[in-house]
Amino acid sequence: MPRLLAATLAAAFALSAAPAAAHEGDPNFRSDVLAVTPSTEGIAVEVLNRDDRLLLTNRSDSTVLIEGYSEEPYARLHPDGTVEVNRVSPATYLNEERYGQVPVPEGADGRGAPRWETVSKTGRFEWHDHRIHWMGKGVPPAVRDASETQKVTDWVVPIAIDGRRGEITGELWWTPQAGGGPPLAALVALALVAGVGGAVVLVVRRRRLVDGGRAPGAEREAW
Repeated sequence: MPRLLAATLAAAFALSAAPAAAHEGDPNFRSDVLAVTPSTEGIAVEVLNRDDRLLLTNRSDSTVLIEGYSEEPYARLHPDGTVEVNRVSPATYLNEERYGQVPVPEGADGRGAPRWETVSKTGRFEWHDHRIHWMGKGVPPAVRDASETQKVTDWVVPIAIDGRRGEITGELWWTPQAGGGPPLAALVALALVAGVGGAVVLVVRRRRLVDGGRAPGAEREAW
């Protein structure tokens, strides 16, 4: 029984820690897509997890090119669903972490011919774009009253659709959250631990009652 409890505790702690490893936005911010130009049927863009990353879906007959931070080709989505990233674009590496704190390989400077690598065939591409969120820590200087919801800035992600220059435009908002309690996963894990602990106590008590009623010398089960 102690082994069962230990295993359950380990699973519960793993459950409570899981959200920290997943993609998460900052609840004090919200990034909104306003428009995609040139307007093309079958092309849609949305923000995931408040301000964490962009999702572009291409169900059109056009090829969509997303530009990196130096206007270099970064990613493209073809009409057949093929999604490619340019391995010599700095954005390919910088977009792996919210604050871009990752090394960029030598030669990945965005210059010269792109080196395309297929990453999926889904017609969907998610990426963590640093242009859509606040890159600093704490409250942005543009926020006049940290207790009030207000716009922080406008943002633009350059794109091209079948060679026609365009952009994804949006806004970043400050959305202060009231101080709350522990995260939901932690509460679930705590409830799980409490429930198993109560069950263990109940089983132990019942076992002791049974053992207490046995004749002297009767064999007892080892725990």
